[in-house]
Amino acid sequence: MNKLCQTLLCFLAVAGTSFSKEPVKIGVAGLSHSHVLLLLRDQERTDIKIVGIAERDAALAERYATKFKIDKSLIFDSLEDMLDQTKPEAVVTYTSICEHLAVVEACASRGIHVMVEKPLAVSVEHAAKMIELSKAAGTLLLTNYETSWYPSNHAGFEMVERGELGDLRKIIVYDGHTGPKEIRVNEEFLDWLTDPVLNGGGAVTDFGCYGADLITWLMKGERPVSVYASLKQYKPDVYPKVDDDATIVLSYPTMEGVIHASWNWPFSRKDMHLYGTTGYALLDDKETIRYRFEKRVPEQTKIIPKESAPFSDPFTFFVSAIRGDTKVGKTDLSSPEINLAVVEILEAAKESSRTGKKVVLK
Repeated sequence: MNKLCQTLLCFLAVAGTSFSKEPVKIGVAGLSHSHVLLLLRDQERTDIKIVGIAERDAALAERYATKFKIDKSLIFDSLEDMLDQTKPEAVVTYTSICEHLAVVEACASRGIHVMVEKPLAVSVEHAAKMIELSKAAGTLLLTNYETSWYPSNHAGFEMVERGELGDLRKIIVYDGHTGPKEIRVNEEFLDWLTDPVLNGGGAVTDFGCYGADLITWLMKGERPVSVYASLKQYKPDVYPKVDDDATIVLSYPTMEGVIHASWNWPFSRKDMHLYGTTGYALLDDKETIRYRFEKRVPEQTKIIPKESAPFSDPFTFFVSAIRGDTKVGKTDLSSPEINLAVVEILEAAKESSRTGKKVVLK
């Protein structure tokens, strides 16, 4: 009997391991956001399996199906039909930001986890409703940012945690590129990215969200006391309906955060500067940090190994969270709580620029 029990336990252990490695069934909501290419170019992954794609634009769906050799039976023109017929465990979202709410409404009612591209929502009203629906359904609601997977950002966070910079006094975040039209994003993406309703703004939304996310994360979820912003239209002939440059100042009791978001940089950039009372860290790119902790010691440069980040891409993180291997904390970069604060900051920034006054957050 003992031998039989041991054999049975061994079988269950092996079977459990096997089951845990089954790919997570993923549905794709929308194809217009160019970040979907990260997923479509990596279909050899073994941790996820695309079981359905919902896209209303038949020409766009046909183009990607041909380019990436996608089985056309997986493509639906209705999100609800895709969800009901393919029954995914989770959905990754590549629609306009304004459509994020509709995706969560459809998925939450079916108990399906959702990950959206940054930012979480076009407004605080939308964000709050999405979070309410997700919590009621007991499903995950995550927001993906490219910068969440930068080893340098996590190394900078650890420097702050260890007190190597002293008390934080200023965080400056730079994000952007020459402009979406200038870098030739696909027309389907450009159409809504430059629409104030569908995207919620221009550069302030597209790139301001990165800084708001990183600063709120470094501040462990603390909201700023006030927000002051200046939104500019340097290229009204190219982007007539939205801003193409935003400077946002976040005031905290003992610290200031500054976000420079632009479609006017001479080149693409996503970097951050951290200044404390005893040192600084300049996070030049995803792997490089220049830092100085002591007056008598010159600035040093450190290359952070890619493997040092907790996760290297959004899908690995999403799968880990779905399987329960990773718990998403309230102050994580992708969490609903942090990303509600991000939307609050962006909404306040737009109001501040419109009125010319700082906005005090309640």
